[in-house]
Amino acid sequence: MELILSNSPAKLTLGPACQPELTLRFNLTKLTLDPTHQPEVTLSPRLAELTLDSTCHPEMTLRPDPAELNLDPRHHPEETPLPSLAELTLEPVHCRPELLDACADLINDQWPRSRASRLHSLGQSSDAFPLCLMLLSPGLTPEAAPIVVGHARLSRVLDLPQSLLVETVVVARAFRGRGFGRRLMEGLEVFARDQGFCRLHLTTHDQLYFYAHLGYQLGEPVQGLVFTSQRLPSTLLRAFPRAPSSQPSYKVPSLTAQAAPRGPKGPPLPPPPPLPQPTSPSSPVGPLPQSLLETQYQDLRGCPIFWMEKNI
Repeated sequence: MELILSNSPAKLTLGPACQPELTLRFNLTKLTLDPTHQPEVTLSPRLAELTLDSTCHPEMTLRPDPAELNLDPRHHPEETPLPSLAELTLEPVHCRPELLDACADLINDQWPRSRASRLHSLGQSSDAFPLCLMLLSPGLTPEAAPIVVGHARLSRVLDLPQSLLVETVVVARAFRGRGFGRRLMEGLEVFARDQGFCRLHLTTHDQLYFYAHLGYQLGEPVQGLVFTSQRLPSTLLRAFPRAPSSQPSYKVPSLTAQAAPRGPKGPPLPPPPPLPQPTSPSSPVGPLPQSLLETQYQDLRGCPIFWMEKNI
């Protein structure tokens, strides 16, 4: 027998000998099943509440937008616990190629970009720098893949062979505000020290207080190197030109007297008087003052940006 109930019945009780196929529709308020009844129950839109007897174990199919489902305590699913900070590991992307897609999704969730372009950028990671690092949490089961919790990119710095530039720092939204960002930055410092570096540089638009709490201070702009090698000697790095200065350059014209032009007739004309030397604006000594409230630096889009650095 197939039973169809409509128009919001308040309660339904089935006898122990009745085992129909039951279809419930349209805002059912409450359903109580007899302990000996084990039907197949199909629940349709906007189920308000379903209470099952402790001995009843039906096979249930839930459909769009159930408001609330109360099951016996033995049926309550366990919540997925947050990973322990002590269980987190920091590994290079190029050492875990099977996690490339998950890492690209994490970064694109914060900074949308072409997936192919993002995967290509991550694929450039190598021990020779730039190097992409992932903060990983163990999977829910021993056989499951690790969960990508965070990401950061390290690059060599032009003219500063003992420094690294930290870029693309991001933590998954579900793990923010729980100490995972601090764990990521502390892991970067340990990794950089183990590689022989002693200073980290970074930029930020709105997280300067977070980095200040980690010991970073306001600094000057640096230029990251896209293609480098661990075998590149420091003397060669120092030979590279520095990043172009933001101050405009002024070219002083030559004041040497030029040869006097000869007229068509008569003696040569006297040489013209020397040109006056233009006065260039006085440049400030040292970098302009900065504070955590304002900065004189801007990114490529013209937005204010703070340069920060830390000795590790």
